[in-house]
Amino acid sequence: MAIIEIKIPSPGESITQVELSRWLVEEGAVVRKDSEIAELESEKATLMLIAEESGKISLKAAEGESVDVGAVACTIDTSVQAEEQEKPLAPAMEEKPSPQDSPADKETKEKIDTTAVPVAKMTPDAAESRESYDKIKITPLAKKVMTEHNLSIEDVVNGLKRLKREDVEAVLGASGAVTADGLKKPISREWKSERMSSLRRKLSERLVSVKNETAMLTTFNEVDMKSIMDLRKKYQVRFTEEHGIKLGIMSFFLKACAVALQEFPNVNAKLDGENMVTHEYADISVAVSTPKGLMVPVIRNVESLGLAEIERALEDLAGKARSGKLSIPEMSGGTFTVTNGGVFGSMMSTPLINPPQSAILGMHNILERPVAVDGGVVIRPMMYVALSYDHRVIDGKESVGFLVRVKQLLEKPTDLLFGGSTGEKTLLEI
Repeated sequence: MAIIEIKIPSPGESITQVELSRWLVEEGAVVRKDSEIAELESEKATLMLIAEESGKISLKAAEGESVDVGAVACTIDTSVQAEEQEKPLAPAMEEKPSPQDSPADKETKEKIDTTAVPVAKMTPDAAESRESYDKIKITPLAKKVMTEHNLSIEDVVNGLKRLKREDVEAVLGASGAVTADGLKKPISREWKSERMSSLRRKLSERLVSVKNETAMLTTFNEVDMKSIMDLRKKYQVRFTEEHGIKLGIMSFFLKACAVALQEFPNVNAKLDGENMVTHEYADISVAVSTPKGLMVPVIRNVESLGLAEIERALEDLAGKARSGKLSIPEMSGGTFTVTNGGVFGSMMSTPLINPPQSAILGMHNILERPVAVDGGVVIRPMMYVALSYDHRVIDGKESVGFLVRVKQLLEKPTDLLFGGSTGEKTLLEI
């Protein structure tokens, strides 16, 4: 027998403990090498515990427990092969009579079996049947197991011989419909209390410290989004064909901020003791809402990227954030942050600074409003934008100037191509 220990990895410097959020395997399960066996949460990120070898697992830490980095989370008996766990899976698809079935259960089975006949009549050809199967949603884990055991959707559906009352009512409840009795769901007075994750606890501490330790102010402006929306409408198909990704509005904002940060370096600075550190590059953090809390992955050197490169980086990092795959380096070292509350319908807000940065730009929803243009009133798609900043580092003139510059670049997006100056000035060399 060869038993190996799986220890808690270090998620980054200065972190000595993590929380074992949940086990992805059960005690005594047979796991494969390099498979994910547990989800860990630190104060900075969520990471996965990986099986270093195949074998039978023995759990040493409990879910919700705080575990020291380097401590043993579980052991794996490598003398047990993974194939031993696969053998029972095929027979599991067949229904076996249960000795505990009552006469009423048997009667219910017969009724369900007979009601299955009309369903078959409704789908007389395989094409129509397969079309209905195509609408079934499958989780990645379920798809993996089906692939490993050479099972089709039809095999799995046929293996579900009986639907219980609870299954039907669960679907009705999820859609807000009535129960099988034809009665509306009763009013609930239930509540629950659960411990916050270490990530959310750390986030809470940081947010409070921002309010207490910075001289935070917020300045507002509004942006006419017509030029960007017209540009996207005109070139969206061609852009997608050329770059393999859709053109959103976030890339315009990141690029405009990167250009403006070059012109207002204090907005791109931070305090280090009694020193003020400025950056010649724009590493912009992008706030992403996930089930685990707010994540802020960083896109490096935005000032040197094109819109397509920014869109690809956004898609990659947002996907990792929502699946809990972000690494510590991917969330560290940002010099400025952009957050978009508009996706949730926010009209206006005062975003909190992401320390040790000194400023954050808040985007909001786009609404058509009457505005004055050239002496007339027209309807335009408008967005309020907000810049929260640390007044110890950034003066009012710089904060307002920065936001006005971002507004100018967004309302005339072709200027982004010329490093911050207008295209006409570049053409005339003035």
